[in-house]
Amino acid sequence: MVATYARSSAELPAEVTGFVGRAAELVQVRALLADARLVTLVGPGGVGKSRVALRAAADTGPRFADGVRFVQLSALHDRELLPAAVAGLLGLTEQPGREPIDLLVEYLRHRQVLLLLDTCEHLLDGCAMLADVLLREAPMCTVLATSRQPLDVPGEHAVPLAPLPPEDAVELFGQRAANVRPGFRVTDANRPSVERLCTRLDGMPLAIELATVRLRALPAEQLAELLESRFRVLTVGRRPSASDPSARHRTLRAAIDWSHELCTPGERLLWARLSVFAGPFDVAAAEAVCGDRELPAEEILDQLIGLVDKSVLLRVDEPAPGGADGVLVRYRLLDTLREYGAERLADADGARRAAERRHAAHFFGLARDFQEGLLADDQVARFAELQGCLPDVRAALERSFAGDGADVTAGLGAAAGLWPLWITSGMIGEGRAWVRRGLEAARAAALPEGPETAWALVFGGLLTVYQAEIEAALEMFRRARALAEELGDELMYGYAVGYEGGMLRFLGQDADGRALLAEARAVAQRVPGMLHKVMFAFQTSYTCAVLGDLAEAEALSEEALELLARCPGERILAGQVRMVRSFLAWSGGDREAAVRETRDALAASVATGEAVAAAHGLEMMAGAAAEAGRWERAAWLLGAAGEVWELVGAPAIGAPPFLELRGRTEEAARGGLGDDPFERLYREGGRLDRARAIELALADAERPAGPSVPAQRRPEGALTRREREVAALVARGMTNREIAERLVISKRTADAHVEHILGKLGFSSRTEITGYWTR
Repeated sequence: MVATYARSSAELPAEVTGFVGRAAELVQVRALLADARLVTLVGPGGVGKSRVALRAAADTGPRFADGVRFVQLSALHDRELLPAAVAGLLGLTEQPGREPIDLLVEYLRHRQVLLLLDTCEHLLDGCAMLADVLLREAPMCTVLATSRQPLDVPGEHAVPLAPLPPEDAVELFGQRAANVRPGFRVTDANRPSVERLCTRLDGMPLAIELATVRLRALPAEQLAELLESRFRVLTVGRRPSASDPSARHRTLRAAIDWSHELCTPGERLLWARLSVFAGPFDVAAAEAVCGDRELPAEEILDQLIGLVDKSVLLRVDEPAPGGADGVLVRYRLLDTLREYGAERLADADGARRAAERRHAAHFFGLARDFQEGLLADDQVARFAELQGCLPDVRAALERSFAGDGADVTAGLGAAAGLWPLWITSGMIGEGRAWVRRGLEAARAAALPEGPETAWALVFGGLLTVYQAEIEAALEMFRRARALAEELGDELMYGYAVGYEGGMLRFLGQDADGRALLAEARAVAQRVPGMLHKVMFAFQTSYTCAVLGDLAEAEALSEEALELLARCPGERILAGQVRMVRSFLAWSGGDREAAVRETRDALAASVATGEAVAAAHGLEMMAGAAAEAGRWERAAWLLGAAGEVWELVGAPAIGAPPFLELRGRTEEAARGGLGDDPFERLYREGGRLDRARAIELALADAERPAGPSVPAQRRPEGALTRREREVAALVARGMTNREIAERLVISKRTADAHVEHILGKLGFSSRTEITGYWTR
């Protein structure tokens, strides 16, 4: 799902640096997770709570039949959005009339899942409420949380995480120092200085990692002397107490102050400005948001590299969006360092607001460019890029709606313009909420109703349709139509009148609806451009299909495909049009055409992660299998589709023609297999990852365990994302040291990754990895 306010994954993030100590804490946490339902790791910022939680989750994950779900909450700041954010990250789409917390409970009630909620302290009440509900209502779900203070929920087991003891602190220092200065070792000669350093840093892992950066310029002995004198000044002779949390805070603060002083003026300024980012960012975003006359954009890359070298910024290499070759290099600030930078930025008069406005302009620009170029050949890559920017898009929307008139107007336009993202990603309720907030903010600021308001009504109404609130949507479309006439915007008028006509047809006012749709068609043909023509043809064909006007639906879907043929890289709308056509072919008795259209719809849905076309396609495949007497295939395909429908919700599953097809398929498969075999295969299909289910469906697999790749290849899906990256670099002939430098990890970590790859794939040498990966 969705990077996002938060991030969720069944595959835990790979450890890119060595893990030191914490043996006793891990034993305690593992033991608690065997019996307790809520375990919270508690400790100050920088003590290593997240690392311990991730290691504990990795160790205990196999106990949980339905896996681990990791939810990183640092970028979410509105506790009211917490249930919706977590639900979205688990793939659950909003359903009309149902609260996100109810969807979460229903999804988790019968699943044996370990839910890892990381960084809860700034959403303490919301996380406590969520954990309390899950403890009571989802008896198979276990929650592991990290926070600077307990959640104070009945049944919680809080595990305090103290700084590292001296021996482990020295080992950590040695590991991180070797990363900074290759060849560094803790020896009898330098051990006293290292021990003094670690004692003065109170064993705080983040403080130790920041301090080791100075080993590039100073030997350990001089570093210890410098740190000792600095702390004497900072604490005015008061030595921090190991039992005093505030003393540990001063220790970490002093270490960060020290790192800040190590930076050049340009690096300090960039650090402060980067604090406006909510998630990872690339160089282009940093230049757009942080660059000005004082810090020219062309100098920012050098400053970024300096902050990475000083361990202030973490480099994060991700697969290129949209399945392209290569990696996307991004950067992020640890939460503690972001907070520090934000304090520094707040000290500068007007600097924070200026940076926030540049931030909003950049991410709103990405949203606008995506909507305007929705049919472009690079659609899939741009969609993935925009999904990766969601934490910052949301942060920009929140700040804009709390700002002045110009900010509100910009935010309202962006919230409406993001409609393709809200719908394709299944975040329909969230999209509606942002549009609603924008309209309310504009009304509160007494802003005149301009184009942004009209488009917000048009696309807010469209989102409302997806949640099956037809009357409410109709009112929005009518307001948009009146405003479009007042503004003299013909394109806007065409959208509004077309959607209004469709709603009237749904409500049984067929003559009035058809008249308005005819007017919308005339506008679509008259106004230059492609997107509105495709949207009219596709969405009207869907309306006709649901209402039973199959011939009209056929003609309109064909028209949509003819238009999309000019846009070979388009996938989002193509998949949905193919889904409609597959149903029409099935209804007309042409099974071969139905399966062909279904295959195309499924292929398109995989490219973007779109769920509705995926669910319809899997069901259509199940229907074809049932008609051919392939009951086992029909059963597991229905189970896979059912799992997707559970995530998508009522709006899509409520269409009677599609429900009837599903019911007939299930009845046939149950009759052919018997209830127990059907239920077993249905459950097996439901446990498949969506992409895996589609892969097996397209491979014509009879059972869920059927082959999905040629027999001579072993599935690289057994590898983590980082291991796949390492394997690809091995195949290119890189040594482990070269791989370590490329991925910004230690050689020791690279060695471990290669060993894990060999073990998982059953190989005995790097040569076999090369042969396998280049086949």
